[in-house]
Amino acid sequence: MRLNKYISHNTRYSRREADKLIEEGEVTLHKKMLKDFSYEVKQDDSIHVKGKIVKESRELTIIVYNKPKGVLVTKKDDRGRATIYHKLAGKFRHFIPVGRLDYASEGLLLLTDTIEVATALMESSLDRTYNLKLDKPITPEMTTAMREGLHLEDARAGAHEKSKIYSMDFAPFAHFEVRVEGKSFSKIRVTITEGKNRELRRFFGHFGAKVLDLKRVAFGGIELNNLPTNKTRFFTRREYDDVHKFMKRKKINAVADIKNMANAKKQEEENMENQEYQKNNEQRQEKFKKRD
Repeated sequence: MRLNKYISHNTRYSRREADKLIEEGEVTLHKKMLKDFSYEVKQDDSIHVKGKIVKESRELTIIVYNKPKGVLVTKKDDRGRATIYHKLAGKFRHFIPVGRLDYASEGLLLLTDTIEVATALMESSLDRTYNLKLDKPITPEMTTAMREGLHLEDARAGAHEKSKIYSMDFAPFAHFEVRVEGKSFSKIRVTITEGKNRELRRFFGHFGAKVLDLKRVAFGGIELNNLPTNKTRFFTRREYDDVHKFMKRKKINAVADIKNMANAKKQEEENMENQEYQKNNEQRQEKFKKRD
């Protein structure tokens, strides 16, 4: 793991603060000053910050947070806007968010002290369920795209004005349900299996619809339920068991993928050898024919 990331994930410092500490010579490796920003921390490394050893967290802790609107999911904002770490208790300052909810969105956000788990959950295809309010009724074109998926070369409608992501593919929604529909608005619950940048705002923006409200109410079977806004709760024992099972399956699948890749490569090499042998054999036979 990169040095500043390692410090950020295991201390109270943000990545920017970690960069400053590295620059100022406050970070040491085996008691020697370390100013290499690109250094990848190894398992047996002894990293100190201001003379205090950085201890890597070994126990898994996950919390559910009901993020309010008008709060950024980041450690620090250049414009001085409120972040989740201004709202969360100090003991969660080093926790890593599982994905993002944008500034204007609210609802369920998972945070953990273990980067491996955060990354695995974020990159997974686990269900994410949202309640949306749109400024238009649902059209047949929207319904078809939700059922069949959508590819956009220009997906900037609904994106942040500074976003550099233009094209985007949208997988078919796992589920959707129109709950309220008026002449000038609609309320819909959708379940998707991806977590792309402002995905739902971009999707409906393509059809000229603006997302007025967006609230995530579930992630991978974890429900927001009645958790008040700006409050947290720890995972239940059952939820921890589910995560451990998920991580175990992921590791098993990763090992299986490696074995399958190795077997495929071996088979490819054997096929090439057989083709070469067959080619040489045919050439030998051709030579004998010419001699006869």
